[in-house]
Amino acid sequence: MIRKIILHPDPVLRQICEPVTRFDEMLDTLIADMFETMYDAPGRGLAAPQVGIPLRLFVMDTTWKEGTRSPQVLVNPEVIGASEATQTLDEGCLSIPGILTPVTRPAVVRMRWQDQTGQVVEGEFAGFASACTQHELDHLNGVLSIDYQEKPHAG
Repeated sequence: MIRKIILHPDPVLRQICEPVTRFDEMLDTLIADMFETMYDAPGRGLAAPQVGIPLRLFVMDTTWKEGTRSPQVLVNPEVIGASEATQTLDEGCLSIPGILTPVTRPAVVRMRWQDQTGQVVEGEFAGFASACTQHELDHLNGVLSIDYQEKPHAG
């Protein structure tokens, strides 16, 4: 089911999200709905608060627009390492349509999270995938891409 994407300045986007503690059918449904919503939008990442659910969860697929699907679910994610090297990319956000904001972030991040079943996973993300994971993690902490720049621009 496609869910309504919450738009800025809705206060749910500024909440610090609660950890996911139940890995059950309701979580499976939320994740499936989030993927359907993200692909329909069309976006490359979607955090639970963007559909009005203040839980520490996001979905992403950084390659589908190039023709190869690589869907990922990150539950209770955390950064456990980051490169000193940085990159600046123009970031869009489904909750702030039409605005691109240049954001400087580590070029590579190592993260730990749980998968859809609750298993702990670690992985490294580089380039656009690094920016996407950090952007979505920000959503779980009530931070938006526009918070990084005084002058976002139309995109």
